[in-house]
Amino acid sequence: MQGTKRSDIRPGLRVFIVLKQDQRSGRLTEGTVRDILTNSATHPHGIKVRLESGLVGRVKKIAGTT
Repeated sequence: MQGTKRSDIRPGLRVFIVLKQDQRSGRLTEGTVRDILTNSATHPHGIKVRLESGLVGRVKKIAGTT
């Protein structure tokens, strides 16, 4: 499951995000969703979220899915 649909993302979900400074390298950061920041139903580059750690990025992959 990819992170492009807002309906797939909810607080408490474990996800892999790409931070703004890691967009070129594609390095992923794992964490738990605290807030969903994207208002639209979908976004081609991933739904923007804030993790429990306070980091903000776009969801690239939902943990536990392929």
